[in-house]
Amino acid sequence: MSATSAIPSESLQRAAELAQRLRSEISKVFIGQPAVVEQVLAALLAGGHMLIEGVPGLGKTLLVQALARAVGGRYSRIQFTPDLMPADVTGHTVFDPASGQFTTRRGPVFANFLLADEINRAPAKTQAALLEVMQEAQVTLDGQTHLLEAPFMVLATQNPIEQEGTYALPEAQLDRFLLKVLIDFPGESEEADILRFATERRSAERLHIESVQCVVQPENLLRLQALAAHVRVDPEIGAYALRIVRATRDFPGIGVGASTRGAIALVRSARARALLDGRDFVTPDDIKQLAPAVLRHRIAPIAELAIEGRSSDELIADLLERIPAPRA
Repeated sequence: MSATSAIPSESLQRAAELAQRLRSEISKVFIGQPAVVEQVLAALLAGGHMLIEGVPGLGKTLLVQALARAVGGRYSRIQFTPDLMPADVTGHTVFDPASGQFTTRRGPVFANFLLADEINRAPAKTQAALLEVMQEAQVTLDGQTHLLEAPFMVLATQNPIEQEGTYALPEAQLDRFLLKVLIDFPGESEEADILRFATERRSAERLHIESVQCVVQPENLLRLQALAAHVRVDPEIGAYALRIVRATRDFPGIGVGASTRGAIALVRSARARALLDGRDFVTPDDIKQLAPAVLRHRIAPIAELAIEGRSSDELIADLLERIPAPRA
């Protein structure tokens, strides 16, 4: 982690302006919840994948589609169901009788933005089809490796309440999501704005994203991601992030702690958050604000606390209070 900055001030300003334009475009259809939008953009600039959790009707799919439209590139959606097969995700090879050869039919993962809708409705073998895709940005079909075009981002959604007909995500797959974002119910004034937006001069319930304009092309997004990788991380800040992650492994009430990938994700997302604010350095607040989204899916409460209804977020909040942040 470099202690010196190589980011010119004009580049920082342009990055902050582009980030604001992305916020503005997304907010045209996804009203309110600025913290959620900020976390989504942090995952975007950090080049990571994102798991979005919320009850039906809060705009999870709308948020993903608005983001994909604002950035440009190719967008694909998979509706995960119990009968979905791995080949339906990655693609497969078929024999062409006319040519006498096998041809490759690419699956929906060959896109810049992949929406895995209700990902926990597919069985483990189908979910496992995304492991190589998410970690290595490639697909292996019949022994042949196919690289995915950058940028590539998986945005998965799931319903936290309805458990019938669902399958828990494997720990190996959960760990590959940079952030787990929770979408809660909007405030009263925000909900009134959403109601007006969704019903004014409209007779059918469908997603209206036509007003969202493309403000960042994929090649420019790659430059922003490269810029985020050069944001300064002071050694004290890096040590603070590592202390938080290591503390999850023996903190009272946490049965399973975060791996080293959690510390890496915390620093990557904090760098992206700093760039979103037009800064070339990470602050302790960047680490602290993103710790719940980075760690909530990487830890598990002990059985007794889970029965009592204690959440991972409560344990993370207690942990952050006990670990002093760097003062300078």
